[in-house]
Amino acid sequence: MKFNRLSDLIAQDQLQGKRVFIRADLNVPQNNNGSISEDTRIRASIPAIRQALDAGAAVMVTSHLGRPVEGDFQPADTLAPIAVRMTELLDQPVELRQNWLNGVEIAPGQVVLLENCRVNKGEKRNDDALAQQMAALCDVYVNDAFGTSHRAEATTHGIAKFAPIACAGPLLAAELDALGKALNAPARPLVAIVAGSKVSSKLTILKALSYKVDNLIVGGGIVNTFLLAAGFKIGKSLAEPDLVGEAQAIIDIMSQRGASVPIPVDVVCSKEFSAAATAVVKDVKDVEDDDMILDIGPKTAAILAEQIARSGTVVWNGPVGVFEFDQFGEGTKVLAHAIANSAAFSIAGGGDTLAAIAKYNIADKIDYISTGGGAFLEFLEGRTLPAVEILEQRAG
Repeated sequence: MKFNRLSDLIAQDQLQGKRVFIRADLNVPQNNNGSISEDTRIRASIPAIRQALDAGAAVMVTSHLGRPVEGDFQPADTLAPIAVRMTELLDQPVELRQNWLNGVEIAPGQVVLLENCRVNKGEKRNDDALAQQMAALCDVYVNDAFGTSHRAEATTHGIAKFAPIACAGPLLAAELDALGKALNAPARPLVAIVAGSKVSSKLTILKALSYKVDNLIVGGGIVNTFLLAAGFKIGKSLAEPDLVGEAQAIIDIMSQRGASVPIPVDVVCSKEFSAAATAVVKDVKDVEDDDMILDIGPKTAAILAEQIARSGTVVWNGPVGVFEFDQFGEGTKVLAHAIANSAAFSIAGGGDTLAAIAKYNIADKIDYISTGGGAFLEFLEGRTLPAVEILEQRAG
């Protein structure tokens, strides 16, 4: 994957006195009074901004926030709280600019935040006229927003077509390097953990990975559909019986390649779904009609942990049980620690996965944690990400 990098431009001293337009992902959660409740994405955006400033550039930054209506700016849409937080993190003023499409006055060494880009008419439909208007504001365009790279929008795709130079910022470049290492040239064996409530929501990922990985560990509600395919009863567990054929096809694809979809030998069940529910470990063949499977059992967890220990690369998307309740979290905990202790290159992504990593305090032992959400999943599926594709084209 070849694309221009901000670090390369800096090394070549191409930013001195230049106007740099950075598309960041500053879509942070806010509480009811509009205060930022979690600032990870803002902190993650700072390296690109600081690098450009230190290289002598005049820096403009923009992002979407929430779901504004194009052409109808509302007070809740404002990036004002983000400008305040960026001022603190950069230790220099970050002025918020409204109505910025017709021009931005800015000097080298300054940084301004351009108001919510999704308020501009034509942003979501990737309007060429809007993209050209934005490209005229800058000498260098930097995409540092992996989380939006699966969408072709004016600030993620269109502007990259028309800007004099288009490149990837450090956050986007690191994400693409890590994902490429995990999927395009992985150390073997390659193990993927894909879990979630529904096979249907992850079917394309499962199919894509079935041709690539050596072990495909399925968990959560997904594993119940695979248990049905393997001929086991699952009681009243969450499953999609109409997709049993798809699950069997994935098992067959893996088997023909000499790879495997490990089927649990034991599970953790309960008669109810609640924080106070009693957890009972059962052999997979002993699940009763009124049981709900809410986690993998200890024998299964040990088998899977051993596979992870022997792996060269691990891709993790989703907890394998209802880990929010401790009595149904042991499977996820065992696999999380197996990944953390493995010598394998590990990459993890997805909201629930990040929550599990935080709960079990293993963030410093995962080689790369993706914050991409939908973009991470689409990359796993093997889809082309529009915002990345245009950067590749511009690198030619």
